[in-house]
Amino acid sequence: MEAVLTHLRGAIERGTYAIGDKLPSEAELCRTLEVSRPVLREALRALQTMGLTVAKTGKGTFVIANTVEDPTFGDYAASDLMEVRRHVEIPVAGYAALRRTPENLDHLAHLLDRMERETDTTAWVAMDTLFHLAVAEAAQNPVFRRVIEEIRDALARQSAFLTELGGRREQSNREHRAIIEALTDGSEADAVAAMSHHLDRVETTLTDIVRTPGTSTTPHGHRQ
Repeated sequence: MEAVLTHLRGAIERGTYAIGDKLPSEAELCRTLEVSRPVLREALRALQTMGLTVAKTGKGTFVIANTVEDPTFGDYAASDLMEVRRHVEIPVAGYAALRRTPENLDHLAHLLDRMERETDTTAWVAMDTLFHLAVAEAAQNPVFRRVIEEIRDALARQSAFLTELGGRREQSNREHRAIIEALTDGSEADAVAAMSHHLDRVETTLTDIVRTPGTSTTPHGHRQ
């Protein structure tokens, strides 16, 4: 999928497909690139997330930009999402360290155990959003949970994007483990630091994908 995305993104950035152009049909692209339709559709979804194309029902996929600016996840731009996540999830982690119950810790530990064993991206992404919801629950303030619920769809889309294109899953599991350890210790400072680190890595991976055509998962693994 990454190779297909790199090819199509490169063609758009070079002007092979200009703004306003319609991309070839899915069948034609599958033939030309010698890939299956599910792989192609993942790449086309990523192009849309990057803001390079738009899909019009019954008409096809059209190029709307030739440079990647700010990806969109559901209803929210990535930059807006990250700004809010920093203001909400970092203090929430601190409150959770002070207020979490044994049941909260059990729930988080059980979730992370499942995430560490999970190999299916879609299932892992669903649990990733549940993890962040569970941290908000541990803060014992229903308003925090409601805020995370509101951005849950965007979080899932961002998580899938970073997992598929940035090789984030194992790193994210380790960062989640550090958050749980801080909550278990009841350390507000460690929890704030662990969540800050997690969001820093999310932002770094996102920036790398957006800025670097032909992003490969290998360098990210080393850089992070």
